[in-house]
Amino acid sequence: MEKNTKKDTVILAIESSCDETSIAVVVNGNKVLSNAIYTQIDIHKEFGGVVPEVASRHHIAKITYVLEQALKEANVTMNDIDEIAVTQTPGLIGSLMVGINTAKTLALCYNKKITYVNHIHGHIYANAIESNFEFPLLALVVSGGHTELVLMKDHFDFEILGETLDDAVGEAYDKVARVVEVGYPGGPILDKMARLGKPVYPLPHIKLGKDSYDFSFSGLKSAVINLHNKTKAKGEELNYNDLACSFQNAVIDVLSEKTVRAALEYNAKMVIIAGGVSANSALREKIKQEMEKLNIKFNVPSFKYCTDNAAMIGAAAYFQNLSGR
Repeated sequence: MEKNTKKDTVILAIESSCDETSIAVVVNGNKVLSNAIYTQIDIHKEFGGVVPEVASRHHIAKITYVLEQALKEANVTMNDIDEIAVTQTPGLIGSLMVGINTAKTLALCYNKKITYVNHIHGHIYANAIESNFEFPLLALVVSGGHTELVLMKDHFDFEILGETLDDAVGEAYDKVARVVEVGYPGGPILDKMARLGKPVYPLPHIKLGKDSYDFSFSGLKSAVINLHNKTKAKGEELNYNDLACSFQNAVIDVLSEKTVRAALEYNAKMVIIAGGVSANSALREKIKQEMEKLNIKFNVPSFKYCTDNAAMIGAAAYFQNLSGR
């Protein structure tokens, strides 16, 4: 019997697109040896959101320590690394430059190849760490800056079926959280509040027509703000848990309806959720239930791979190179 002599590909991956400094060591796109993350959430809480200049300065201060941690946890040296992967776009320009310049420096010092990765591709391929993709595949991408339905007929073959026309879903969560003064980041807080409330407030479920796969959350956000202001002007009180539940139900109804419709139209064998909002418990449960009804395979990353991390960049880089793109 002929032995498999294919060499493993060990990738050092760097992610610094926003407010997480992360470096991981990933083998063959799905074996994570380390995934070191330094998060700035507590730093940006006092500002109610990410301040780009502050974020980039903290990336500079912490990235060498994160690199040391990632190599130590993986029990490897730079000599064991086959190539370097780094997030190139989209993201905060100052934050991205820290990661890219770190990758270039390491590549120059250790004579390594660099693979530049799209951050959204990384979120999609976070699903590949723990599950094999089956095509055609439908990805619901939900994050602070993006809301998209993406059809994939093969690895790194992306067709955007629909996207947000205004606010991304994560952005809408943060803005609503700011209105009801519950803190930053808004998504996890509102998700917990929604579980304690009831959908008693009439908020719009904006679907943009029966044939559209695009999204719009600006009107929903405005409806929440108007309801809050009118109630306050009348001297009445809102039940914030009920408001969170009403808001989240409107969001998830739209996301699930379009995902189900697209999965059926394009005969998807698999549906995945990608992006920071994929950590939302109600969304995970709803899409899972809908896919079980349709007998379509469903996957969502483990919570540790939902938010920004370098392991997903390492996974994406491996399949990007494998596809020849």
